[in-house]
Amino acid sequence: MVSFRSHIPSLLFLAGIFFLNFLSRIILAPLLPAVETDLHIGHGQAGGLFLLISLGYFVGLLGSGFVSSRITHRRTIITSSVALGGALLVVSLSHTLGGIRVGLILLGLSVGLYFPSGIATITSLVKARDWGKAIAIHELAPNVSFIAAPLVAEGFLLWCSWRGGIVLIGVVAILAGVAFLHFGKGGRFPGEAPSPKTLRVLFVRPGFWIIMALLSLAIGASMGIYTMLPLYLVAEQGFERSWANHLVAFSRIAGPIFAFGAGWASDRLGPKRALVGIVLATGVATVLLGMARGGWIVPLLFLQPTLAVCFFPAGFSALSMVGPPSVRNVAFSLTVPVGFLVGGGAVPAALGLMGEHGSFALGIMLFGILMLGGIILLRYLRFHEDVST
Repeated sequence: MVSFRSHIPSLLFLAGIFFLNFLSRIILAPLLPAVETDLHIGHGQAGGLFLLISLGYFVGLLGSGFVSSRITHRRTIITSSVALGGALLVVSLSHTLGGIRVGLILLGLSVGLYFPSGIATITSLVKARDWGKAIAIHELAPNVSFIAAPLVAEGFLLWCSWRGGIVLIGVVAILAGVAFLHFGKGGRFPGEAPSPKTLRVLFVRPGFWIIMALLSLAIGASMGIYTMLPLYLVAEQGFERSWANHLVAFSRIAGPIFAFGAGWASDRLGPKRALVGIVLATGVATVLLGMARGGWIVPLLFLQPTLAVCFFPAGFSALSMVGPPSVRNVAFSLTVPVGFLVGGGAVPAALGLMGEHGSFALGIMLFGILMLGGIILLRYLRFHEDVST
């Protein structure tokens, strides 16, 4: 019998590819002050760059099932990694804003192909009883990326321009894809594309739409605000770029621990009751982050993202309960891309416009108020089976 421990190298290999995948989507955040200066763009256009990445990601994630059903999950992972590297090279070598925008859409499209095939490959490598541990290893990648991105960006800017740093990540992504071709394990089977029947089952359930809206708000509170924080701290709060990036990096360290605690609370209280507390706390912390000045802003920089990441264990648990098990994977494949398009794309773009025409702080406060409105949606959340929460 093959032990779980023997699969750890393969799981870490996939986690490494996912790390590059996620890092590529957020690395522009700590680089934005330098990007704005180089491209002579305003805060609104800078925030819009993340909307382009999210738009590409939305299309890539929705289309991933159709791609993997034709070329297998393994080849989809390889294609995603190599195409990501190519897209980053397009971004770094383009000297017009139009070229960079095309590259960012291609970047989002490339990384969108990865996630469903990565999860399918992991669950094919290990036994069902070990899925939780395997996915936990894989999910280290985004949490480490949030911490690493500002530090990596500062390292790049010490030695080269922001373009040189993007080139380096692109080359590493291509090499990772080639390495997986030769040494990677698993995923040698095709995926499944969504069918009209499963879509009909989900679309008639209000709980599906409620969780989709809440997930969009949660991604906005976590990733959307994160992408604009370095620029906000530099432009409005008067922080030096290096200090701002280090603060944003260190503010994410406690997130994985609190997320685990939120998962425990969801199991004990039920996902609906846990979500009420998490949405309330995150909304209040976001409003206070927008209001904070002087010495108050640093503790709130640490508190707000720590609370925001607590949504996902309970939120994904609730999502798995809004429909029958047969449509669970389709529910995830639809809600996640919409959540990232809104929370990871539209929210940074809106905050950028607020920063250009009003203030980032006001935009953050208004988003916090919108987050608090999610509590109203939770009153109407019902699960597939009569689950009392």
